[in-house]
Amino acid sequence: MTDLSANMIIERKSLHLELVERLRPLIIEGQMAPDKKVPEKALCEQFSVSRTPLREALKVLAAEGLVRLEPNRGAWVTAITIEEVEEVFPVLAVLEGLSGELACEKISDEEITSIRSLHDEMIQSYHDRDLATYFKLNQEIHLGILSAARNETLANSSMSLSARMLRARYAANMSDERWSEAVDEHNEIIRTLEARDGKKLASILIVHMKNKKSSVLRWLQNPPDVEAV
Repeated sequence: MTDLSANMIIERKSLHLELVERLRPLIIEGQMAPDKKVPEKALCEQFSVSRTPLREALKVLAAEGLVRLEPNRGAWVTAITIEEVEEVFPVLAVLEGLSGELACEKISDEEITSIRSLHDEMIQSYHDRDLATYFKLNQEIHLGILSAARNETLANSSMSLSARMLRARYAANMSDERWSEAVDEHNEIIRTLEARDGKKLASILIVHMKNKKSSVLRWLQNPPDVEAV
């Protein structure tokens, strides 16, 4: 008789990875403020977990650059510096451009349809002034283009650098002017992707990242007077 028990087991995501998914948005959206200590005890109580999975989650977030671990002092939310933005964004821009060019060569019709659907949802979230949803869909669009490039080395490099800038990229979208400009740029991105014009899409994505860098620098130099909760 065939043993069906092995096939019936449902694999559950590790608890610490579930915590990573819960904590990352708190940092990106500013609910855990930069340069503040991570309240480990409060988080354990909030999520009904022990210190062990929480600390494993914090190690993952530290690898992403969202927190820093200090011996005998615990975990602290990292702050983005102007120097780091100046260093990272030009590299990200090149990687984004390359992903767009390669994607136009290899993307399937089904992938384009999926990205177009995400784009339409993102535009609706813009009209609804729902920044959190807009940002989530925005990231999924960029990841969709990156995935369509079919280049694991490029994907790993881009995702690693992008994770370090997520908090700043989210906050920089708070400017109404920049948000409107970003939407216009995304409209052009999706049209060019659908036309499979790799060279043009590469140029658009590079400019898109340069504009994002400028908005992040403005945000860092003149941070809004908003207190994180």
